[in-house]
Amino acid sequence: MNELEDTRKRIGVLDAEMARIFVERMKLVEDVAGYKKRNGLPVHDPVREAAVLERNLQLVDDPVLREYYPSFIKGMMGLASAYQERLLEGMKIAYCGVPGAFAHIAARRLHPTARLIPYQDFESAYKACENGEVDASILPLENSFAGEVGSVMDMAFSGSLFVNKMIDLEVCQNLLGIPGAALGGVKKVVSHQQALAQCSRYIRERGLEVIEVSNTAVAAQRVAELADPSVCAIASAEAAALYGLEVLERHINSSSGNTTRFATFSRSRNMPTGKNHMDEHFILVFTVLNEAGSLAKTLNIIGSHGFNMCNLHSRPMKELMWNYYFFVELEGNVNTPDGEDLLLQLGTVCEKLKLLGTYRRDTFLEEGE
Repeated sequence: MNELEDTRKRIGVLDAEMARIFVERMKLVEDVAGYKKRNGLPVHDPVREAAVLERNLQLVDDPVLREYYPSFIKGMMGLASAYQERLLEGMKIAYCGVPGAFAHIAARRLHPTARLIPYQDFESAYKACENGEVDASILPLENSFAGEVGSVMDMAFSGSLFVNKMIDLEVCQNLLGIPGAALGGVKKVVSHQQALAQCSRYIRERGLEVIEVSNTAVAAQRVAELADPSVCAIASAEAAALYGLEVLERHINSSSGNTTRFATFSRSRNMPTGKNHMDEHFILVFTVLNEAGSLAKTLNIIGSHGFNMCNLHSRPMKELMWNYYFFVELEGNVNTPDGEDLLLQLGTVCEKLKLLGTYRRDTFLEEGE
């Protein structure tokens, strides 16, 4: 063992001890949260936090390291505050859109007791979880009619979050108008790009002008604000109720089996038990060498281990022209000898391999609007 390896080994020992101390400290934070709840105290106490920082600074003798210590202790106190908020107020879940959006409906069904926090777009909802603003983010992966949500899949590939829950939400698109609006007087329709695609046949047959907005519920808001009987929204029945609109025509989807798959993204990956339950699934994202037969080798390895593929997607890598990454959902338990050997063998043929997440099939909930 050389000097560098010896130093890294000693750092590893310290890291293990720090992890133990971290868990012990956060258990005490639970007691603090309980006391604050019983006595109606706020989570944040700036005076106390400043005193802790000043006291702990005196414990660091090295003047150079003392410059770095405030960032360390502030980060620790920030984590403690975030944990207290979760204990006292429940999980914070990000979603894209406003109340009434299908993402809001999915988030409420996946996490019925959580605080749901809206964001303007997929990226900001994803990054809110990455940077600790929220505990998890609910984002759509694909629609059975309009296909994959490429921007979310790209973040799943390049980002740091993991998928831990899934829901297949039946999407019933409706034509919403202001009270008193007549179906025959509709000239324009407002909605999200995906919803417009899902209802393209209906829109084309009626010769409607389309206006794209960031979200179906935002479309309902817009129509309510315009108060123009010739302008309607395509959105959920829940959005109609929230924004005082009437459902002029129900289920205008081009496909009767229109379903969107939403995923819960979080900072930690859940791992199933070592027992091989067939209702368990896992997701891999990977790249292969740009040479003949590379993808076939990967798929053969998957097949030889007995894992059935639910679906397989390819997406272009924006930074490398004509290069692609792959997204595959598999049935089975990856936390078994077969699963571990699968990952080991795939690592020899994949340039990049990421276990994106694991989930049980019984987390799939199917409900219509």
